[in-house]
Amino acid sequence: MSTHLTTSHARTTSTRRQPTSVVRRVKLVRGVALAAFLALAGDLFFVQVRAHAHWAALSVAQVREDLTTTALRAGIFDRYGQILAVSRPTSLVIADDMQIAHPVTEAQAMAPIVHVPVAKLIKLLSQKNNGYVIVNNALDLTAGRQLSSMAFPGIVVQNSSVRTYPNGPVATSLIGGTNAAGAGSAGLEYEFQSTLAGQSGITRAFVSASGVNLPSSATTVIRAAKPGVGLELTLDSSLQFVTERALARQLSATDAVTGQAVVMDVKTGEILADASLVNTKAKAGVLGPVPAWGQSIGVAGVQQTINNLPFTQAYEPGSVFKVVTFSAALQDGVVTPNTVITVPNGAMVGGRYFHDAENHGLEHLTVTQVLAQSSNIGTYLIGRRVGESGLLAQVERLGFGSVTPVNYPGETAGLLVTAANWYGSDAAALPIGQVDAVPAIQVLDAYNTIANGGVYVAPKIVRGYVYANGSLRATADSATHVVLSTTVDETMKHLLEQVVLEGTGTNAIIPGYAVAGKTGTASIPFPGKDKLLTGAYNATFVGFAPAEAPVLSMIVVLERPLTTIFGGSASAPVFQQVMSYALHHYDIPSNGTIVRPLTGANFGSDVT
Repeated sequence: MSTHLTTSHARTTSTRRQPTSVVRRVKLVRGVALAAFLALAGDLFFVQVRAHAHWAALSVAQVREDLTTTALRAGIFDRYGQILAVSRPTSLVIADDMQIAHPVTEAQAMAPIVHVPVAKLIKLLSQKNNGYVIVNNALDLTAGRQLSSMAFPGIVVQNSSVRTYPNGPVATSLIGGTNAAGAGSAGLEYEFQSTLAGQSGITRAFVSASGVNLPSSATTVIRAAKPGVGLELTLDSSLQFVTERALARQLSATDAVTGQAVVMDVKTGEILADASLVNTKAKAGVLGPVPAWGQSIGVAGVQQTINNLPFTQAYEPGSVFKVVTFSAALQDGVVTPNTVITVPNGAMVGGRYFHDAENHGLEHLTVTQVLAQSSNIGTYLIGRRVGESGLLAQVERLGFGSVTPVNYPGETAGLLVTAANWYGSDAAALPIGQVDAVPAIQVLDAYNTIANGGVYVAPKIVRGYVYANGSLRATADSATHVVLSTTVDETMKHLLEQVVLEGTGTNAIIPGYAVAGKTGTASIPFPGKDKLLTGAYNATFVGFAPAEAPVLSMIVVLERPLTTIFGGSASAPVFQQVMSYALHHYDIPSNGTIVRPLTGANFGSDVT
């Protein structure tokens, strides 16, 4: 019996042993688990230790934002420090409409601060379509700081600025303007964009997904913005206003399309006034409308042009170009003021028939009378003595055909006939201003040369640079070079003075001052065709005063006047008004003579 029990117990014990396959599986699972743990520990070590900097940077990048800080745009001033353009610091309020859950509540709370009606603000905050909505781009800084401190979800407040022009539209055609991004888009604002704009900075901030600054986080200036450098112009704001107003009234009175007027300091070349206007009430015709800024200057329908026409628009100047012919003839010694020229009514030259504006029989005129009466045929006969090469050389010598050192945006050099494209008819057309097309500033430069003793002085518009600390760095003096001898120059002054005293320019007479100048009335070519626009003329007067000791020079151009077409009756009155003001404004001594035209003055016309 005992043997049986022992055997049974042994059998039972044997059946409880684990099979070898089970043990292997357990060990395998334990090994895999250990390997997985070790791999996970390795990854954790790599992430937390080896790659800590990389992942930390990614984490910070989710809430860190580097913002561009725009520098404050520098101002533009006239020669006496009057502000012409200035940027005012403001706050830019932007809404991320995708992040705004309660637009009505936020709008009601924000409206009094951002100065936007509640209904309009609700609409702005409820768009849910682009994530970037400008709520106010010119909020004052105090309100901007208040709004920022209230931490509205989805609302971001940034530093910004708004460009303002305290004198309204005065000189806008010259100064230009800025676009929505605050960059210069036209005129001097465009030409000196990099100078005025300065350099942007970078500010680092930590913000949530809704655009709100994280608590206890501070903004850091990575790179400070560098303010721009301002411009001190040669302009005189008072004279600019008077020039624009006189020109605008004459545009309205004559129904002219555009008007240009520039006043220059004879000795320095500094431009004291530069007006460029368009009469939007006049019919533009086939030449098309003239782009304007859309703001009246105070005379109904008259606005500032976007392009500054005295520099950017070339035109056939007509009789004012006769200064080339007469100065060349005097310089070559082929005529004197008293040389008598036998002048028929017309002449056939190179297959074209040229004639004087008014029919007349055979006349015997002195050179002085030819210019005073603006005889086309007399001028052609004088030019024939100079010859083709002499005329072409004098055109270049007087500065025509070259862009000025001002290098104004869009400035044209003009279109000149050359020896390579010379036609036989140009022997008559060039001396009377019918073939070369030049901008008004070049015509003024030529007459200013005569006013300046025969010495050309380059025009100038920027007088100095104004830095953020208030210091001023003056620009270099204008370049000069001799064009005419003293003898020839004095003779030309005398001839031009007779134009005003006895010829076509009597409307430019200023009591108490001697005035020298020239009128011009030129036909306008039909665009793209070999013919002229019917009844369309450019009327010009250009001159300087006082004639015996010139201080100021000026040009006035009216495009397509209707009530009167002549330079002597359309443009000379503007010259007279503005120059009279300027002479008194700058305390230029009068010679005390009350000048009146001689009997029979203002004979002839200057139509070419």
